[in-house]
Amino acid sequence: MPERRRGAVLDEALLDAAWAELMENGYASFTMDAVVQRAGTSRPVLYRRWPDRHELVRAAVTHALDRDRVDIPDTGTLRGDVLTLMREINATRVQLATILSVHLAGYYQETGTSPADLRQFAHDGRRSSVDVLFDRAAARGEIGPEGLSDRLRALPFDLLRHEFLMTLAPVPDQVLVEIVDTIFLPLVLDQDGS
Repeated sequence: MPERRRGAVLDEALLDAAWAELMENGYASFTMDAVVQRAGTSRPVLYRRWPDRHELVRAAVTHALDRDRVDIPDTGTLRGDVLTLMREINATRVQLATILSVHLAGYYQETGTSPADLRQFAHDGRRSSVDVLFDRAAARGEIGPEGLSDRLRALPFDLLRHEFLMTLAPVPDQVLVEIVDTIFLPLVLDQDGS
């Protein structure tokens, strides 16, 4: 007889099952019953935690992001940090970006939300890796103490996401270097008046 799961162990098993359902079958085929079956539990156990599939999807995405956190690089330069973080995301997050954008289209339509809303929900006020990178760059004097606009801070990562969505594949390294060296850094230097 299998050991009965409780608390955090059970929650993790349910969220892992929900994430696996989303990855394999997409949102259109995502059902609470499929998650129950995959997790080997009962409907009441799942519904006590998440009363509908929208809440379960949000929780599964948050769980997946928390479980697969990317290390924050510290190379000593803003260029090195941004490029290293982009390379890490490129190597590990293509599938996640695809799921959040393509596989969850029905979720966004049903809930009237967007990928940005879901990402915001998942981060829920926590500092992002990008914030840490730019704080370090300001402390080193690479950018002004007032920092950069949110749009400029997000630019290299937004361009990386765009490449993911256009190709559904990892981005060639020369494209990452081009994003950083010919688009992002010239704008950052222009912000400083350099």
